[in-house]
Amino acid sequence: MRIIRHPDLHAQKLPAAITMGHFDGVHGGHQVILQQLVAKARELKVFSAIILFEPQANEYFALEKKTDIPARLTRFREKINEMTQLGVDIVLCLRFDRTMAALSAEAFLQKIVFRYFKVEYWLVGDDFHFGADRTGDYHFLEKMAYTHSFTLQRMQPFLLNGERVSSTLIRAALASADLKLAERYLGRPYSLVGRVAQGHQRGRIIGFPTANIHLLRRISPVLGVFAVTIKGIGDNLLRGVANVGLRPTVEGTGTRVLLEVHIFDFNENIYGHYLEVEFIHKLRDEKKYGSFDALKEQILLDAKQARDFFKDV
Repeated sequence: MRIIRHPDLHAQKLPAAITMGHFDGVHGGHQVILQQLVAKARELKVFSAIILFEPQANEYFALEKKTDIPARLTRFREKINEMTQLGVDIVLCLRFDRTMAALSAEAFLQKIVFRYFKVEYWLVGDDFHFGADRTGDYHFLEKMAYTHSFTLQRMQPFLLNGERVSSTLIRAALASADLKLAERYLGRPYSLVGRVAQGHQRGRIIGFPTANIHLLRRISPVLGVFAVTIKGIGDNLLRGVANVGLRPTVEGTGTRVLLEVHIFDFNENIYGHYLEVEFIHKLRDEKKYGSFDALKEQILLDAKQARDFFKDV
């Protein structure tokens, strides 16, 4: 896959089938769109291309209005990994800032989309809008399609059990610890990805070593203690127990969300490895304990409960 962050430096008028959006989670509905896009691009013998924004527009506007920022399901790297597996050729990543927010729909097309791509086909979701005041919609693009000679197609909503699958719905499922429902919406278990960093090695002292992953997120959509599966170490799917949170017993009033993973029956040096941690079952919420010994007892109980859970699945 080719990732382009500075379109002004790469204006080549690439022939392409395109789509545009946040694609947070790359959930089941997104996957249907991207599969259709890739298939059409191959049929037309052009590039399949996605236009993304960083930060996401909803994050930018939340900061502007000083409202709560929605927990992001997938960071940019995770989106790219999913899109690569689906066969997407190009991701054009644009910085969403005040200038971008002020662009009219027509200006966005002329200054960015048509400058970089020779659009042959444009695929949009059922709730598609873009441009200042969200004036760019399907009917607007119908006029542009006629003027600029590209084919426009709108996808129908992706429904499961009569509900339209969305990133908002998945965030709600994760917040209520309904990991099975989130998995159905996503088409895979919910996971977090990151590089294993050096920690304080307190876990090793009590015989409970953990892989520490700094999530680099303002907000995590999952918090607490979970039975997890782990990818990224050889070809096997490993099992373990993980804590996502601020570690109140150790850090006091910490502000950085950390993912700590204890991998069962494993004791190798994996510093620097990228791991994908899949959340299978929630055991409990994170809690502050009165002493490190009390925390140790709870950690051992968490590990036993996670092992018992995996015996039954």
